[in-house]
Amino acid sequence: MNTLVIDASIAIKWVVEEDGTADALTLRRHAKLIAPDLLAAECANILWKKVRRNELSKDEAFLAARLLQAADLDLLPTRSLLETATRSAVALDHPAYDCLYLALAAERDCRFVTADQRFLHKLNEGQGRTFRDRVIGLPQAAAEVDKI
Repeated sequence: MNTLVIDASIAIKWVVEEDGTADALTLRRHAKLIAPDLLAAECANILWKKVRRNELSKDEAFLAARLLQAADLDLLPTRSLLETATRSAVALDHPAYDCLYLALAAERDCRFVTADQRFLHKLNEGQGRTFRDRVIGLPQAAAEVDKI
């Protein structure tokens, strides 16, 4: 079974119907998924934003948080990723939060899956090209794991 690093843009799709939900659920069924423990804070923040924008009720957000809390996903400490994430953030001129996922993928020698189009775009231009083999978009990742 493939091991993949996922970010909050993927995990949130398991509990909130969005574009890409079917692909995110495919990953969940067919791959071993890991993430930096930062994912918990990022998902909580996304759920809060969705309540503020009236996209979810409070009760829906609380249920989504409970479901994510129970998800079969290994959350790993970020301390060992600090230098690599900082180097990536500086090289890419991109927030270090996102680069923690990239650093975990490098540390575990696996691929990082995201639905964050802005980050994917950044990784496909300039300095980001050095990470191209490490990162994959959600539709492509789902298609790959579904074949296995």
